[in-house]
Amino acid sequence: MSTFPKITFIGAGSTVFMKNIVGDVLQRPALTGATIALMDINPRRLEESEIVAKKIVATLGVPARVETTSDQRAALTGADFVVVSFQIGGYEPATVTDFEIPKTFGLRQTIADTLGIGGIMRGIRTVPHLWKLCADMEEICPDAIMLQYVNPMAINTWAIAAKYPRIRQVGLCHSVQGTAMELAHDLDIAYDKIRYRSAGINHMAFFLNFEEVMADGSHRDLYPDLVRAYAEGRAPKPGWNPRCPNKVRYEMLNRLGYFVTESSEHFAEYTPWFIKRDRPDLIAKFGIPLDEYPKRCIEQIERWEREAEEFRQADKIHVEASREYASAIINSVVTGEPSVIYGNVRNTGLITSLPEGCAVEVPCVVDRNGIQPTHVGALPPQLTAIMRTNINVQELTVRALLEENKEYIYHAAMMDPHTAAELDLSQIWDLVDDLIVAHDDFLPEWARGPVKRRGA
Repeated sequence: MSTFPKITFIGAGSTVFMKNIVGDVLQRPALTGATIALMDINPRRLEESEIVAKKIVATLGVPARVETTSDQRAALTGADFVVVSFQIGGYEPATVTDFEIPKTFGLRQTIADTLGIGGIMRGIRTVPHLWKLCADMEEICPDAIMLQYVNPMAINTWAIAAKYPRIRQVGLCHSVQGTAMELAHDLDIAYDKIRYRSAGINHMAFFLNFEEVMADGSHRDLYPDLVRAYAEGRAPKPGWNPRCPNKVRYEMLNRLGYFVTESSEHFAEYTPWFIKRDRPDLIAKFGIPLDEYPKRCIEQIERWEREAEEFRQADKIHVEASREYASAIINSVVTGEPSVIYGNVRNTGLITSLPEGCAVEVPCVVDRNGIQPTHVGALPPQLTAIMRTNINVQELTVRALLEENKEYIYHAAMMDPHTAAELDLSQIWDLVDDLIVAHDDFLPEWARGPVKRRGA
């Protein structure tokens, strides 16, 4: 690696995300001269990202360089880090399809990007493009580290590790640190006084401990405070997410004894207990925001239309630190200064109660040697059990991709906890048929056309 790294963004048209990462990176002294290579297939979004990145450089007064291209291989040439943030099929038509077709069967979703029928179909669309990127990286920049921010995170991470084990990759999410901040907010404790350890799978990891650092240096268990606050109606505390009161996760804390690291709107669709078409009272009781992801997409698109013009006109762009891990990882690899992040990696005996080879989210130490996952051991049996229900779906989706076996897509949908709780087997197969036909060109060739096999 040269004095300053080359950081390539694949899917740089995700401008707001790119802005946060570039802003974080260029505020670190060891990275101020980095080369930022932006790649996207959408010319307009690429131009908008170039404007934003160059104005960040000018605002911070750093010697960083910004390059743009629509050629993935050109962007990868000389890359030390590859940040991935694309969405195959976009909001329209792919995301809309993943919501609207299931609704015709009475199957409602909230986010639909991680598990469930929406997560399965997104995985089938996405992984082949990640594999093409891996093949190019093996040829062009084999030592580069992939910082993978694409959903469905666990399916993607598992599939990359299975087919391209030599790629240095980590799947990144902000749910662990974001949830820790949210719980500190609920308890009125400064975030810098919180210490925690989390482990599991992406969007279904749990805090194994959650503590406050006291004035004398000792640690106080905060779980009793969380349970008591929920029982007394003081938690979840309003203000963090107005559209979702976060009652699902506190309810799971009561039932399992541990707090899950992903939001209530996500978690509600990973289990069979919260979203039921004949139980509107249940939806209301837990404040579950159905169709939440399409609403966010529409709002983000409208907001970006306003912001894009503002960025074009602005001489400088406000830069502040984000919650993302990318800059800490890059800084640690470049300087050797260690950091700890939560990353999604292949399970090589890291969590002994989960299957070998699946994707797990564990604490990782980062330094000049790269990303080094830490050993966790066995999880409490109730946490292991609930994770396995999700891992079953992930494994069948990955198996479908690796073996190009379309029937595994149907099997994955059959095993999905929420889908199976709402639909019978014939409905599930009909639903998958309809989604495969609707997505068509976004799917790999082997996955096109429905499987005509029906049960009684």
